[in-house]
Amino acid sequence: MSEGRTQPPRKRRRDLIWFVVGIALPVPWVVAAAFEGLGIRTEIVALIAGLAILGAAFMLSWSCELAEREIPQSLALLVLALVGVLPEYAVDLHFAWTAGKDPSYASYAVANMTGANRLLIGFGWAAVAVVACRRTRTSTLELHPRQRLEIRYLIWATLYSFLIPLSGTINLFDAAVLFTLFVMYVREAMQGEGFEADLIGPAALIDLEFGEFGRRFWAASLFVFAGYAIVVSAAPFAESLVTLGRSYAVDEFLLVQWLAPLASESPEFVVAIIFASKLRGSVGIGALVSSKVNQWTLLVGAIPIAYGISLGAAHGLPLDARQTQELLLTSAQSLLAAILLADLRFTLGEALALATLFTVQLVLPSAPVRWAFIGIYLALSFYLLTFGPRRHREAFWPLLLGRSASADPSSTMPGSGKST
Repeated sequence: MSEGRTQPPRKRRRDLIWFVVGIALPVPWVVAAAFEGLGIRTEIVALIAGLAILGAAFMLSWSCELAEREIPQSLALLVLALVGVLPEYAVDLHFAWTAGKDPSYASYAVANMTGANRLLIGFGWAAVAVVACRRTRTSTLELHPRQRLEIRYLIWATLYSFLIPLSGTINLFDAAVLFTLFVMYVREAMQGEGFEADLIGPAALIDLEFGEFGRRFWAASLFVFAGYAIVVSAAPFAESLVTLGRSYAVDEFLLVQWLAPLASESPEFVVAIIFASKLRGSVGIGALVSSKVNQWTLLVGAIPIAYGISLGAAHGLPLDARQTQELLLTSAQSLLAAILLADLRFTLGEALALATLFTVQLVLPSAPVRWAFIGIYLALSFYLLTFGPRRHREAFWPLLLGRSASADPSSTMPGSGKST
């Protein structure tokens, strides 16, 4: 219960500012959309519709945190998993749906999905590890043993993702496999031990300042407003990125791949980094790993369904050479990252290595570079599982086979996440 507790004035002001900004960000585009865009230029549409998605993503995160106080833990797991990827869904499924009418849009669905997945690891995971290690003055971020669950399903989804390009499409069979993995993940997560979620930022402010009715009111209101903002913003934002690329001779694939995920993923990054700064790095990295699992299963699985419904036929979303390369690159990065986390230790050196590899392939977007980095990621993965440190080999294989590795005493009380 929140009654009787208060926040320090400085923290209360900071959280209040975040709260007001999050609500205010969608307002310009919500108003413009009510008047059918008001003839706004494409550049401005991209900006204010993108800010609307950003604000909506923040509100969704606060709403879901508050909802965990009101609903059973098992239901909260499912709701959080679904809602956490809603902004990404809105943009990606718009592209998949439009591809059913205009085949030129097929590549954009893959662009947005692969960009979001690689950002989570290359920037999000690395940033959390750097902040956590800096705060604890250590060189290693220790993860809680319960996070083996997310890592195991990340490994399974990643290994399956290597098979997707073999058919030349993302098809309904892929969707069935990935949805099955997600259902298995949720069912197993519901059987785990429950724990009270820690609220931070505006969610904590609402929890402390309002009574039970106020907390429920804000949770519902934020969810509804955020959902509406996403509905009216997703298509204009996605279309504006494509139009800008074509108008200014910029590769629209790259705009869709990196700008759209930045808007939808930023709130997750901010929350995870805040956890790390508060000596709860294990919670921060765990949230991002869970998000990766959700995107690798639900988001990828939903793409061929949206495409098939729009097309009016049970055909998979076609993959051209570039999309195949992007998907394989995303899979290879995910495999290396999962191996590095398998022993529940994420070192500063490993985080910086992932960030460096991500940055180089980001600024050199060519086919030879993509193939080179696919090879680099796979070679590093092979090395770690064959000749690398013993801790990686001994942790990875039990996870892959669905067995629980014996917990190392040092990982049961993570140095960066003791209160998880």
